[in-house]
This record gives sequence, C-alpha cells and structure tokens, in this order.
Amino acid sequence: MSQVLVIESSARSEGSVSRQLTADFIGNWQKAHPQDNVKVRDLAVEQVPHLDGALLAGWMKPADQQSEAEKAAAARSNELTGELLAADVLVLAAPMYNFAIPSTLKAWLDHVLRAGVTFKYTETGPQGLLTGKRAFVLTARGGIYSGSALDHQEPYLRQALAFIGIHDVTFIHAEGLNMGAEFQEKGLSSARAAVARIA
Repeated sequence: MSQVLVIESSARSEGSVSRQLTADFIGNWQKAHPQDNVKVRDLAVEQVPHLDGALLAGWMKPADQQSEAEKAAAARSNELTGELLAADVLVLAAPMYNFAIPSTLKAWLDHVLRAGVTFKYTETGPQGLLTGKRAFVLTARGGIYSGSALDHQEPYLRQALAFIGIHDVTFIHAEGLNMGAEFQEKGLSSARAAVARIA
C-alpha cells in the first residue's frame, strides 16, 4: 500500500482547472490502486503562513526557549513535513499565477524544505533525503509557456523537488486555457488524457 499526498493550491474552489485535473488523478489512481491511501491538503482551505521569524526561531531554538508563537510555527512545519515524509507519491496541483506558482504553494515548500530533515548539507553540497519518491505536477495555464523563458513554474519546482531528493517528476500542463474555445478544449483534453495514462 502506498501513501499519496495531494497538495491543492488553486485560490478558486469552483471553476478551477487544476482542481479538475486533481479530481481526475485521484479518481483514476484509486481505481487502479484501491488499496492506496490518498490524503489531500488544500492550501486554500488550510492556509499555510509565509515564512517568518517565528518559524525560523521554531526550527532553531530549543523547545524550552521557544515562545508560544514559535512552538506553534514549529508544530505546523512538523505536521506538513511529516505528511511529506510519509508519502510515496506526491501530487502538486499548481495553477500559473503571474508566470509562477501560487504563493500558497511557495509557503508550503518553505515549511517542508528543511535542513537536516528533507535535505542535508555535505562537503560536496546539499543532498536530498527524500529519495525513492515519485511526484506529479498538474498545472493550469492561460497561455502556452512550456519550454519558454516565461515558464517559471516547471524549472523552479523541478529544482525544489530535486533539492530534497525527488527526481522522478512528471509534469502535465493544461495550457492555452484563456486563448479561446479551441485552445481551451485542446489544452484541457490533452492534460486530462495524460492524467488518465498515469494510473
């Protein structure tokens, strides 16, 4: 039995293409792997604060020296990191906002990219500790950006995931969604077909 962790980051609860792709993924995955456990964390519902002094202090100070805010920040980071550590498969649903990922997803990454926990520093540089995991990234984009200099989603997420040891990463882009009905239909159907093939 595998553990699947799904991270939703769309600000929209309705009409979200990334959420539609996530629903497709979960449905297809559970049909093919009914024994697997799928956990969904919705960053629009359970918002994760941006990196701040309380979180930094919560990581660095001994527990008996932490303020209540620092203890709460450390506990939140531990919960999020624990979910990631337990997962065999990670699914990131990431609409493109202003050429990049939602700030909510960046905040989640800031909580789980942790020295000594998900990566470590060595004499030859940082080394990821989460080897053996698979990741799928489902994006929704108004234009067509794959392979262009304007795509700051895929390169950043590939680097962030590789930094913690996750190298088996599959991206599925639903593109051209705001370029008219023909592009929208083509982009969405292509992405949904790719999601269906994963399971």
